[in-house]
Amino acid sequence: MSDQPEDERWREYQVTPRYLAGSGGFGDPAFAPVDHWPRHDPADDTICQLLITSPDGRLTLGWFGDDYDPVKVTAAEDAVGPVRWTARFNQNFPPEITASFTSALARDWEPDGEHFLAQPSIDWADSVTPLLDAGWERQRASEPGTVELRAPDQQAGAWIDTRSYGREDESVVLWAGPKGYLTRAEATFSSDTPSHLIAATAAALNDPTPLVRERHMIHRDVEHLIRLEPVNARPQPRTGTPTPLDAKHAAVAAALQRAAHSQPGARRAEAARIRTTQIPPRPSATPASSARADTAATRAAARPRR
Repeated sequence: MSDQPEDERWREYQVTPRYLAGSGGFGDPAFAPVDHWPRHDPADDTICQLLITSPDGRLTLGWFGDDYDPVKVTAAEDAVGPVRWTARFNQNFPPEITASFTSALARDWEPDGEHFLAQPSIDWADSVTPLLDAGWERQRASEPGTVELRAPDQQAGAWIDTRSYGREDESVVLWAGPKGYLTRAEATFSSDTPSHLIAATAAALNDPTPLVRERHMIHRDVEHLIRLEPVNARPQPRTGTPTPLDAKHAAVAAALQRAAHSQPGARRAEAARIRTTQIPPRPSATPASSARADTAATRAAARPRR
């Protein structure tokens, strides 16, 4: 994709199906539903770059920007108690879909409430009802005691383990895209995760509404599986959540203003524009660390895949 004209690389497109849109390198939408909760700055020597907790500390949402699973959510009966359940969203999982999980979590939380600690249903279908209702078909299970579903286009699925007993065991995995560190999106839920929270994520995964991405954000191994429609072809209503292009435009505008004040002239302003447009948008408080990218890739390659 490096041979694309510069204007084309930065052009916005609506991506369908949304589960193949990737993360876009922009994690803010995932945390937007709980942005009003207390925010903590982890120590510099920890891999967690951002930590948000519920007011009572029973729910934690962490951003591990250069890790394989950058978004991790945990729940406990009290702030210092053992973790009841864990949800992880990997580096390719669209943050707009993750936001459906965190939105449901924000609605669940209330002082002394325990809806977010509800025991999961004994019926595995309750966690993926939106997918079954949408026509996702059950596949022949690869392992005894597991259930596998596949989207009509065969490019997304769900894996459910009905044998899980330990709280940290993986019980449900929602996935999309070809296998590979740069292409496979995964959301993983431990065995005690409430069914209604997983179902909220599944519903968003199957939502037909496209997601907006710049052209360069689409991996070449995925582009033949998606439909792209230029945003300008059909203007979309504003949702209040910044798009990747919003962040880029803000950075470009600031750079141009600085250039104009420090040294007038079109050449200096153009140089500022080129520099800023080479930087893809990132979560506001969670810059990725390129220095540890090789370590993250090695760790991901060693991780057993489903």
